Amino acid sequence: MRPAKTTLLFITGIAFITILAISPITIQNRETILYASTTTSLYNTGLLDYLASNYRKTIGEKVDINFIAVGSGEALERAARGDVCLVFVHAPRLEAKYLANGTLTHHHIIAYNYFAIVGPTNDPAGVNQSHNTIEAFTKIVKAGNEGKAIFVSRGDRSGTNLKEKEIWDKVGYVPSPDTDKWYIVSGQGMSNTLLIAEELKAYTLTDTGTFLKLKKEGQLPHLQILYTESPDLINIYSVYLVSTCEGRQRNVSLDFIHYIVNHQNLIAAYGISEYGQPLFYPAKDSIEWLQEKWSEITAQG
Repeated sequence: MRPAKTTLLFITGIAFITILAISPITIQNRETILYASTTTSLYNTGLLDYLASNYRKTIGEKVDINFIAVGSGEALERAARGDVCLVFVHAPRLEAKYLANGTLTHHHIIAYNYFAIVGPTNDPAGVNQSHNTIEAFTKIVKAGNEGKAIFVSRGDRSGTNLKEKEIWDKVGYVPSPDTDKWYIVSGQGMSNTLLIAEELKAYTLTDTGTFLKLKKEGQLPHLQILYTESPDLINIYSVYLVSTCEGRQRNVSLDFIHYIVNHQNLIAAYGISEYGQPLFYPAKDSIEWLQEKWSEITAQG
């Protein structure tokens, strides 16, 4: 009988040790972990981390929001694969397709700014004298073919890259790095693309938020905004819930969306103290106009 009792004590001891071993993990798992795919412009400016930090301060539980910064195309593909619960993007025409196929739900426009054509301060193409976006891009083509200008494209299916392609379609000229030596594809995010344009003293299309951040940091001494704030350069940022997100993650995701929508003052104030102007404009005061513009963009196909 003694061996049996010893065995029982041994097993009980193992069970006790096992409970002690898993308890910290069990406690740690009480933290809600969310994954959100996002456009690089929102992430690199620090806005999303700023919003998430303020959100965590208002709730009485642990929430860890992990942002995956990629181009809008990749961000939406991750949603389709069910890898994330939230998506922050700025590519309306592409977003509409994922809304239609049921990947996305609970659409909210949260902010906007403008795309901008930036380039070297001497502006060899004369972009700053353009009357519209089409004229500005046409001038870049002419200067490029004359060996006077270089244009750097992201080429990464991001919202910015899709806007660039949309403009080239309207110009009626589709440049290719294979045939146009002045047209360079970086295949990288906005920050790195701007840094390449700075090094080459080239033109590029950018969101204003990322440009202003890098400019303030002294990383773009030879580039300046040459054309922006045209109606066709409106840059609309939206947040979506991914339809496959379930359980606690779904509830917290919806709560975070609700927090952002109802705390637009945080977006309005972001960047003013450091850059002298907001990096993004809140959607709340212009929501009907933005919804109309979003619909116009998606209607273009």
